[in-house]
Amino acid sequence: MLQRFTFFIFIFLWTYGSALAQVTSINGTIRTSDGKPAELVSITVNGTNLGAVTDKFGSYSIKGVTPGSYVLKVTSVGLEKQEKTIEVKPGSPLTINFSLAENAATLQEVLVSTKNLNKKDNYVARMPLKKLENPQVYSIVSSETMKEQGLTNFDDALRNVPGITRTWESTGRAGDGASYFALRGFDSQPIMYNGLPGLTSGNLDPINIEEIQVIKGPSATLFGGSFYSYGGMINTITKKPYYEFGGEITYQMGSYGLNRVTADINTPLSKTEKIALRINTAYHDENSFQDAGFKKSFFIAPSLVYEVNDRLSFHLMAEILEEERAVPPVFFHSDRTGPLPFKSLEELNLNNDLSFTNNDMTIKNPRFNLQGQMLYKISEQWTSQTAISRGTVKSDGYYTYIWDDGISDSYFDQFFHKERQTTSVTNIQQNFNGDFNIVGLRNRLLVGLNYFSRNVIDNGSGTAAVRKVTPQQAEVEYIKPGTTDTIAPVYLSRAFVDQILAGTGGANSNVSNSSYSAYVSDVLNITPALSAMASLRVDHFVSKGEKSDLEDDFNQTALSPKFGLVYQPILDKVSLFANYMNAFINVAPRSVADPDGSNPRIKSFKPEQANQFEYGIKTDLFNERLNTTVSVYNIKVSDRVSPDPANVNNSLQGGKVQSKGFEVEVNANPMQGLNLIAGYSYNKTEVIAGDEADFYSEPGRAIGGQGPQNLANLWASYRFTSGKLQHFGVGVGGNYAGKYRVIDSSITGEFDLPSYVLLNAGLFYNQTHYRISFNLNNITNKEYYIGYWSVNPQRLRNFAASFSYKF
Repeated sequence: MLQRFTFFIFIFLWTYGSALAQVTSINGTIRTSDGKPAELVSITVNGTNLGAVTDKFGSYSIKGVTPGSYVLKVTSVGLEKQEKTIEVKPGSPLTINFSLAENAATLQEVLVSTKNLNKKDNYVARMPLKKLENPQVYSIVSSETMKEQGLTNFDDALRNVPGITRTWESTGRAGDGASYFALRGFDSQPIMYNGLPGLTSGNLDPINIEEIQVIKGPSATLFGGSFYSYGGMINTITKKPYYEFGGEITYQMGSYGLNRVTADINTPLSKTEKIALRINTAYHDENSFQDAGFKKSFFIAPSLVYEVNDRLSFHLMAEILEEERAVPPVFFHSDRTGPLPFKSLEELNLNNDLSFTNNDMTIKNPRFNLQGQMLYKISEQWTSQTAISRGTVKSDGYYTYIWDDGISDSYFDQFFHKERQTTSVTNIQQNFNGDFNIVGLRNRLLVGLNYFSRNVIDNGSGTAAVRKVTPQQAEVEYIKPGTTDTIAPVYLSRAFVDQILAGTGGANSNVSNSSYSAYVSDVLNITPALSAMASLRVDHFVSKGEKSDLEDDFNQTALSPKFGLVYQPILDKVSLFANYMNAFINVAPRSVADPDGSNPRIKSFKPEQANQFEYGIKTDLFNERLNTTVSVYNIKVSDRVSPDPANVNNSLQGGKVQSKGFEVEVNANPMQGLNLIAGYSYNKTEVIAGDEADFYSEPGRAIGGQGPQNLANLWASYRFTSGKLQHFGVGVGGNYAGKYRVIDSSITGEFDLPSYVLLNAGLFYNQTHYRISFNLNNITNKEYYIGYWSVNPQRLRNFAASFSYKF
């Protein structure tokens, strides 16, 4: 199959080689009046949908320009546009430079938070597309916004994105110990770096983040089926080196004993060649808002760029994290089989100050991620990207959770498990991007190949109930059910927990799997205003299973299509879009038998599929001062596997889930210095086909972990750009989450977490060499909760103060 695919691409390129030779490119640099590079300035070719945005060096390149006379227009937020008339000749690249009247400091003032949201992005579609050109919806959180809000952790950054909410914090447990988010009603975790797989079973440090992209909707066509992506994916874009010396050193302190020191240092390594090194590092020490719990971590991320010439460059990035934490357990207040003894938070009466752990019960999550990329400009129309990534993450320590023991009383079992797991992934990717005309129609073509492998080694203990607790007390005395025996309170210690876990046995597992994929995506401009996207992925999954078991191997092949339409009634200002997108999850075979246990056999299943239809509008108005996205979507998941209600030894495939809703996002810069980020989303996720007797798949019920139906976010900041208060700024905003049904079953009953409103604010002083800021979160000291079939208390009022020196 791959040989035929490669042959087709070769014939395609050869056939249209003569047409490609006619187009050319426009290149150049844009500088400010003080000679500094002007970053994030837009350059467009009037009468076409061609354009570019300057990089950190003020450079731009517009490809695929056909011969003719044009007007080249330069615009930036808050500044007057400039225009030049140019003449493009066949096969002759043009160099056109501009100089802006404003200096670099003035330009930075107006660009700090908007970051030109219609800039071309290389990650979401794996090809350079502006937001208005892309039929898929995505949101961006910039590093500048994170600084304004004084954020010291990754999770809080996503409060700026509509349609996503955290359902529980990072537990550090093996396999899926990163934070869980509900995105369009489905699970999502931050597992992508620069569009490539990355691993975490703990926390992500924000010091190395340039921006966070939340890519919405089923996304397996371009990103594969190795990770859940029904509601979308979280892609972290890391900071890149540049060719000037500079940096920033910051100290942050705050509530709960927060002490944090970060450094971001960049330096060129050669006077004659373009080689640069950037190092981001952080030390973080913080306690919990509860009676126990802490986090200590050290993070370092070196990155190197080497531009060999104007055609070839190499990019290397590594992230190394050492982290140790005492993590409070997740409080599951239902056994999922019997009626709920507590029907509300008032009845549960959970003591929010209790952690149900101590600082002796810790878990370590060391992590290493490495990425390398080679970028090669084959011609004016074609570029090549070769990427390799390698990641390793460990879970080493204690994972604990609290579980209803199934008896109608106030006691719960607290379970412990000793984690000893190492997960390693390798990803090799080859992408070819073309930008060319065929019979006068512009094509932007992506052709890619991908290899992904994962190995999981698990030597953890078994799981055991170590003690009884109540929602109000961790160390309790209780009477053993059915007896008069009194059990003394249990006080946790490593020695005590290890003694109990020693009798549970242990795992000795070594599992490997891999996938081989090929994908193609083309954006065809039928007219300058109308474009169509068609994409397809073929993915062959190979599971070797346990190395010691030669009979548990299985293979599976899946196809994942994607289609989109974009019409811009006003070029580069308004776009109407519609899309169909797909995602899939490979389902492993299961051991089944007849009801009496006879006739044991292996049963295979088709891949689980998610399909989305979505439509909406995007705008970029008033000289890039108003960016909006409004979308309506409907996602249906089919072929879910669930227990057979007629046979406890069998599983059936055919379950269905639906998620539908709408989202509104606004990013605005209505006047110089004022920036607004706002959003609202509504989502309803429910089972539409399943088993009425199954807690997890009862038709008409929520699936669990879907998050609140209604979410809203707002952040407004104003920076004084002149007068006595110049360089001072203020920000205020918050979040709203509606009522959230964490348990929805006719068997157990329903349990709702109440709605809440959070209010946050910040003050800052930011000039050329110094930045001082103070942020106060949850100003009203609101008690609120998140959950995933659980009740997880959240932090009350807290503050963070920051002091930065920039050079």
